[in-house]
Parts: sequence; structure tokens; C-alpha cells
Amino acid sequence: MDNFEGLDEVFETTADIVAPQEEVKAKKPPIKEDKDDVESDYEYARSNLYLLVDKGQEAINGALDLAMSSDHPRAYEVAGQLIKHVGDVADKLMTLQKDKKSVREEKKSGPTNVTNALFVGSTADLQKMLKDASKKKDK
Repeated sequence: MDNFEGLDEVFETTADIVAPQEEVKAKKPPIKEDKDDVESDYEYARSNLYLLVDKGQEAINGALDLAMSSDHPRAYEVAGQLIKHVGDVADKLMTLQKDKKSVREEKKSGPTNVTNALFVGSTADLQKMLKDASKKKDK
């Protein structure tokens, strides 16, 4: 540090030691308290896909302008790939809709209470089970 002491005087600064900053954590999606996890995840994924489509449209416009001005085959190839990728993202939006509907149907379908139980076994097994149950009840 002795080599840099003269620099503080020249630049009229002070040598302060700064504590390291905390790590920047990944930004979490805003979660609405009144919605369940599936709904909030759906909204987050949907907003990200819309952003990707918007950015892709901007990139396509720029790539097409460049391709038209340069008449270079590679520029047209890149523009075509961008168009394909934006189309794929649009397909993902539709798939996301279908997935959300299927998750909702899974929640609604299926019995919540079983009112009739079915015994699978022989008559002898049933009699033995009933006999054991009556012995336990008598105790």
C-alpha cells in the first residue's frame, strides 16, 4: 500500500476500505397473495414469453433491415432463424394455456371422499377379516 500513498495526495482522496457488497440475488417474480402457485407461475411465465416475443420482433426488424441493406445471404438466414424462434415462443404461449387448463382439471377431477369401499379377496379372507375386527371391537 505504500506505493499508492502519494496518489491520495495528488488526487486529493482518502483511502477508505469499503466492505464488500452483498450478492445480488435473482429477482423473484411478484407473487400475489390471493392467487395460488400455479396461477402466479402461469402469469410470470406468460409475461416472460410476451417479453421474448416483443424483443424477438425488434430483433427481426433489425435483422431484416440489415439483410435488405447488405443483400448478404447470411443476414437473410439469421432473419429467418429469428422468425422461426419467435414463432416457437408463440407456440409456447399456446402450450402454456393448455398446461394451465390441464392443471386446473387435475385439481377438480377425482373423488375427494370415498363412500363405498370395495374388498378384493376371497370369501374366506373376508370372513377372517370380519372375525378379527369383531374380536378387536369386543376388547
